Amino acid sequence: MTQLVATISLVVFVAVMLSVGVYSTKKAGTIEGFLLGGRNIGPWITAFAYGTTYFSAVIFIGYAGMFGWNIGIGSIWIGIGNAMIGCLLAWIFLAKRTRRMTRTLDARTMPEFFAARYDSRRMKIYAAAIIFIFLVPYAAGVYKGLGTMFSAIFVGAEPTTCMLIVAILTAVYLVLGGYVATAINDFIQGLIMIFGLTAMVLILVTRPEVGGFAAAWEKLAAIDPKLVDITGGSSAGFLVTNICLTSFGVWGLPQMVHKYYAIKDESNIKVATIVSTLFATFIGCGAYFTGCLSRLFIQADANGLPNVPGGFDGVVPSMLMNALTGNLFSTIILSIILLLLLSASMSTLSSIVLSSSSAVSVDMVKEVHPEIKPKNQVILMRALCLLFITFSYIFATANISFIVNLMSFSWGVVAGSFIGPFLWGLYSKNVTRAGAWAGMLSGIIVVSGCIIYNTAVSGFEAAKSMAPIFGVSAMAVSVIIVPVVSVFSKKYSEEHNLKVFRNQDEEGEVEIRKALNEAQA
Repeated sequence: MTQLVATISLVVFVAVMLSVGVYSTKKAGTIEGFLLGGRNIGPWITAFAYGTTYFSAVIFIGYAGMFGWNIGIGSIWIGIGNAMIGCLLAWIFLAKRTRRMTRTLDARTMPEFFAARYDSRRMKIYAAAIIFIFLVPYAAGVYKGLGTMFSAIFVGAEPTTCMLIVAILTAVYLVLGGYVATAINDFIQGLIMIFGLTAMVLILVTRPEVGGFAAAWEKLAAIDPKLVDITGGSSAGFLVTNICLTSFGVWGLPQMVHKYYAIKDESNIKVATIVSTLFATFIGCGAYFTGCLSRLFIQADANGLPNVPGGFDGVVPSMLMNALTGNLFSTIILSIILLLLLSASMSTLSSIVLSSSSAVSVDMVKEVHPEIKPKNQVILMRALCLLFITFSYIFATANISFIVNLMSFSWGVVAGSFIGPFLWGLYSKNVTRAGAWAGMLSGIIVVSGCIIYNTAVSGFEAAKSMAPIFGVSAMAVSVIIVPVVSVFSKKYSEEHNLKVFRNQDEEGEVEIRKALNEAQA
């Protein structure tokens, strides 16, 4: 019965995703259409695209299981931080300026933004290389945790089968419909995530092992008082570090910033800000709360670790399989949760793939072969989407320790490289090319330097556990070093600054809108 219901749900899900891809094909015939949806995406779809890209299956499986088990209720602060800093503040400080400036500079990607903002073709190529190299292992990490849940429902099935479904389905609708298909499917997948998480929380809370929200608090305190310490207790420092990494980090990630480029109108930003923040609050807090409840379903071993296959990655799947018995209702809920994990993975994967393929097609190939026709660029971008998904699938399924370890640091490298030059580039006319280069190089230098030093002193396993600290350090250095180096280096001409910042007011926005309307006419 479980397999039958899950199969039907999966077939319907696949049919809907593919239908959206076919529907969006006509809108993806140009570079602007394939990459940005013609800069004509509404606020609700944009908000859900932002939120679903933010949260992959990793949060429900890996992070929720690890932080919920170790820290307890305090881990919910990560979800709150993601919502308040990664969504609310990000939209307030970045969305309007990013939308205006990228239109002014005719930038469709983050590398194109850097090239135009800092008048540097080399910076464009370097940024594109960082995106492509370090987002491959990041994309591979998106598959994490899916296999455990899939194998539990489809008994005897290989975990790689689920990964293959995600890879093929994402590739098909992305290649067919580009960003429009991705954004529409993100909206549908976001609704599935909301419904699935709601069902998950209600099922777990009403189980006898929990007995309601108040009882959950008492039972967790009985196991270990630190599990109900809302400050995080002895783990407060580690908690703050992860909040900073996962919240401020998205300010410099190309697949997140990309959403600001594509929103239809400036008046839509307010709605998108509210919707994405509410979505992130519910998904983030809900995911970590379910992780907290794992202590009531799973026994700890002699070392205080969860006594389940797969370690922390197996915590949430094992808890759900224990909580959901074999009746029809539980089977339906289990199928919905599987779709939740698939949705979370595909939404994140599609955005990463789109950013990475554009980094090569738009930012690298165009520089080497400026004569390439736009039609051929779109074809190349579609081919690169397939190639990138293939690479990420191979890395996710192969037992390659270097790649697996690199996943832990890729977030810090990408965010650390871009956050300083991007943030200062939006707001300051005094930032120089040298300052931007210093910030961009600091990401990989700081993270790699920390890895080498800590590996030499304490071993690589210890270095891996400090990945969040390395990432936060890289971001902090990037933000600080950009203005410092700019003070001692050659400034841009007034002409250049006027060109970059001329449309950062309402009047300038009207001029842009008129020009776009005339061009479309």
